[in-house]
Amino acid sequence: MPETLFSINGVKKYFPIMGGIISRPIAWVHAVDDISLDIYKGESLGLVGESGCGKSTLGRCILNLTDLTAGSIKYGGKDVTKMNKEEKMDFRKKTSMIFQDPFLSLHPRMTVGEGISEPLVIHNIGKQKDRENKVVEWVKMVGLDPYHMYRYPYQFSGGQKQRIGIARAMIMNPDFIVADEPVAALDVSVRASIINLMKNLQKTFNITILFVSHDLAVVRQMCDRCVVMYLGKIMEIADVPEIFDNPLHPYTKALLSAVPVPDPDVKKSRIILKGDVATPIDPPEGCRFYSRCPGAKEGCSKQAPAMIEVEKNHYIACHDYMKHEQK
Repeated sequence: MPETLFSINGVKKYFPIMGGIISRPIAWVHAVDDISLDIYKGESLGLVGESGCGKSTLGRCILNLTDLTAGSIKYGGKDVTKMNKEEKMDFRKKTSMIFQDPFLSLHPRMTVGEGISEPLVIHNIGKQKDRENKVVEWVKMVGLDPYHMYRYPYQFSGGQKQRIGIARAMIMNPDFIVADEPVAALDVSVRASIINLMKNLQKTFNITILFVSHDLAVVRQMCDRCVVMYLGKIMEIADVPEIFDNPLHPYTKALLSAVPVPDPDVKKSRIILKGDVATPIDPPEGCRFYSRCPGAKEGCSKQAPAMIEVEKNHYIACHDYMKHEQK
């Protein structure tokens, strides 16, 4: 078995909706609702699903950037939500994040060199000359020239800004990175170079990456395993080749049917989901996908399905497969 880097158990994150005269919570948004998952050291784990399903929130919870409503997240045997100040600072050195929008993730009044070296300054690592040398090293490693470190973010293209963001995320030599839609804001022509850069860095430094995306084609190229989320819940987990060649959950099948095929001679049948999308403010008691599932039964709306292993390393939360397992 691969070594577990993060162990996520029963994680919930609810956001309050405030209202009334005294501004108190009148409802809760169930962004992440009872998720359990292991992230293995050195892997690239894809996290996919529709916008608003809780992907980015889960990533922020893992990095302890958002307080949990319930559950635990363990890193190296320690619960990240119960770390003291010193332990939390050490945890920050070993984890990092690449943001979706390279235009907003860089400070417009800081030079590229200042932005990349900021983590070193915060953690008081090295002297100024050492920091400058390390910045030059990483600027070169992400495909830019050393003189770029004296320029400002507005002088760069979107792809170059994302390279700067990658250098800033990597300069502390972290064990784990959350890449939150890192190529979503980039032109298609630039995406491949950024994906190749991230794959090369992962292989060279043995980094674990949680790759959050709604682009399944990019996930297939980038990731080892894939987690499919819907409305705060996990629907399916499997290795990338397995989940693309043998999807089992109806929601996964619908997502994959929407991926465009570049060959005009290949005819692909599209699965059009019908029914209303459930709200995360008042989610259904049973399966979250019940209202849109083409194979839904009456019992699906009353009880949430458990996550079961139907094939080796292939997990699914679906009542149909639970019935097959019982037989």
